[in-house]
Amino acid sequence: QVQLQESGGGWTEPGGSLRLSCRSSEGSMDYTVVGWFRQVPGKDREGFSCIRRGEGNTWYSGSVKGRFTVSRDNAENTVYLEMKDLEPEDTATYFCAADSNPLTQYNCPDYRYFRLWGQGTPVTVST
Repeated sequence: QVQLQESGGGWTEPGGSLRLSCRSSEGSMDYTVVGWFRQVPGKDREGFSCIRRGEGNTWYSGSVKGRFTVSRDNAENTVYLEMKDLEPEDTATYFCAADSNPLTQYNCPDYRYFRLWGQGTPVTVST
């Protein structure tokens, strides 16, 4: 069973930066679309970034736009999420998800369309 694995979560102060990585157990991350999601206990899972196959084909929610950057490194078989200017409100468990169905790229960030998920990595932003 193919699984994704996130890494890079941890603690930082407000204004700090973290970089998350997402890798697949099958090696390649060349999926049609990869999404980033986050969830706080008791709240719905929030999709905030998508990267589709193809140069520059990214999307961000208003809550992270200008602060987060998603990218693919095909040589490293990794999708990265660079997060800067982190705020306490960014505290959550972060998940990456992927799918190869062409329809999913048009429905990102709706989490119901994604087939593959990681276990999540926690991010804490506090003083």
